[in-house]
Amino acid sequence: MQTERSTESKSQQAYRFIRTRIDDGRYVPGYRLVLGAIARELDVSVVPVREAIRLLEAEGLVTFERNVGAQVALIKETEYLHTMQTLALVEGAATALSAPFISPDHLARAREINERMRRTLDDFEPSRFTELNLEFHAVLFEECPNPHILDLVHRGWNRMKVLRDSSFSFVPGRAHESVEEHERILELIEAGADALQVELAARRHRTATLDAVLAAQSRHPLPSP
Repeated sequence: MQTERSTESKSQQAYRFIRTRIDDGRYVPGYRLVLGAIARELDVSVVPVREAIRLLEAEGLVTFERNVGAQVALIKETEYLHTMQTLALVEGAATALSAPFISPDHLARAREINERMRRTLDDFEPSRFTELNLEFHAVLFEECPNPHILDLVHRGWNRMKVLRDSSFSFVPGRAHESVEEHERILELIEAGADALQVELAARRHRTATLDAVLAAQSRHPLPSP
């Protein structure tokens, strides 16, 4: 039993090690993950590293190909499209289900984050804006009482981290509109709007970003790693 706990701990350590480097950009899309090298860096066997790779593969952050091995998932235009479409649906549902549990404190917190987002617009940094964007939406969807829907939302956001900055760096003008849409969603929740109104507003907010990227993509190729 002690051995199992130790192995699990090392697997989680390896997971955090790799995941952090994917999130902060040190392991870019297409980066080859050499199990032996990572194991030596962590001073563990390859077993927990392999387990960590399997977890990351299940989350869509890593791919594994025969004769190639594990590598950080590549950004694909269709992957971005499908992720955004799915996230629009599940995050819209999660936000609507959360709405009855959103307190005045939640609303104040969300508005404070949105104001910080507004202040970044003059000296725009896509990565910082994206971080704040997740903080904002998390306030609104984390109270979702359906754990299955919430898990799908988390998976979608995790997948978007692999596509980091693809939206707001590609269509920076969209950030201004996003901040205004945030306030309208808050107003709906604050006014006690019915669940369908909240869900559709949250969904339209997500698809508006997707539409902006697709429109820009028709003029210029989507950035690739």
